[in-house]
Amino acid sequence: MPGMLKRFLQPFFAAWVLVTFAVTVLAVFPLIVVIGLRNSAPARKTIHAIISNWAHVWLWIIGMPVTVIGGKPSGRRHVIVANHISYLDTIALFPAVKTYFRPLGKKEMVHIPVIGFIYKQIVILVDRSSLVSRTRSMRLMWRILRTEADIIIFPEGTFNETAEVMKEFYDGAFRLAITAQTPLLPVIFPDTVDRWHYSGWWKLWPGRNRAICLPEVPVDGLTLEHLPALKEQVRTLMGQALLQYRRS
Repeated sequence: MPGMLKRFLQPFFAAWVLVTFAVTVLAVFPLIVVIGLRNSAPARKTIHAIISNWAHVWLWIIGMPVTVIGGKPSGRRHVIVANHISYLDTIALFPAVKTYFRPLGKKEMVHIPVIGFIYKQIVILVDRSSLVSRTRSMRLMWRILRTEADIIIFPEGTFNETAEVMKEFYDGAFRLAITAQTPLLPVIFPDTVDRWHYSGWWKLWPGRNRAICLPEVPVDGLTLEHLPALKEQVRTLMGQALLQYRRS
């Protein structure tokens, strides 16, 4: 589509996205509030299922359905790591990963009306500026990984606004995988930046939206001495895959 026509239509599409988002979120919000009162693992799993179904429907409505390539190996839990380049990534995770998971997320998000309440039902909250908060979240993730669900972490921490394919990774996901002796599962989103660009909330456009589950990375027998090499191995794997899929 010619650039001028796209720029003309984009505000109308952005309005459609925001209206459908608000209407569909408010439709499921009362149900999430009622279930969330239980504050238990079964309640969180039910809320996850509601959000997952909502994400499928809403992404289809706005013309951004997720096509999954590959898949999560069954039979065990994983520490799932994904690239972060768009506002859409956190929603695209739900169609991309079919199993119950809990993501690590910023504590500040809970202050957003409605969205904040839904967010804190399944997200493991962390204040990155606080050592105490980071330590507490690591212990909680280890326990959840053992007893409840997969864990999802964006190892870049924030949007990748650099010239690099991927930003440098934080240690957390790899420390968790090693200490829990749980394999890593890299997932990449090569198209979300074109669907919803990080530089502006209004920069939305429908189209292809792929999620690629790469082969799992085992950590059996690794210790924290291996953390830097493991982190670089996964970053290289994800970066190469992103370049490949962005060209295709």
